[in-house]
Amino acid sequence: MAPLTFTTYVQARGPVLMRTARSLTANPSDAEDLLQTALTKTYLAWERIEDHRALDGYVRRALVNTRTSQWRKRRVDEYAVEELPEPDPVAGPDPAEQQAVREAMWQAVQRLPPRQRAMVVLRYYEDLSEARTAEVLGVSVGTVKSAVSRALAKLRRDAELAQIADPGVTAAFPARTVAA
Repeated sequence: MAPLTFTTYVQARGPVLMRTARSLTANPSDAEDLLQTALTKTYLAWERIEDHRALDGYVRRALVNTRTSQWRKRRVDEYAVEELPEPDPVAGPDPAEQQAVREAMWQAVQRLPPRQRAMVVLRYYEDLSEARTAEVLGVSVGTVKSAVSRALAKLRRDAELAQIADPGVTAAFPARTVAA
């Protein structure tokens, strides 16, 4: 007689074992998952099981133990409902509005004189320190401070003029960007 293989065993005893799994759970899908888990445990122990005539008992014990473990771990009950509950939408900034703000800010920066624009870009867009900005541009730290101060003052004036023309524009000049 040829030795019993795991595949042969599952093919021969699968329907009987599925009935046992179905008796342990109310949901057919859960029964399939339960049987799959028990068969995985059996497969891992296949070489250690000496008496293959007792395999049904081993798998049944694995089914019961696995189901008991699942039952103990389950903390939240699942309920079937007609409609799936949708989470409340997260109130966040509108991406289109954020893009408009970035575009307005960039246009205002582009209206700065080239030297001030370079310093503002290095300081606030590239997030360089005043010393590093001065080093990159080959100027003193004091020059960077005064030029950036004048540039920010100009951006604030532009924001105030834009505010007069369109009250919704203040968001285009966030505090981090225009604060000295």
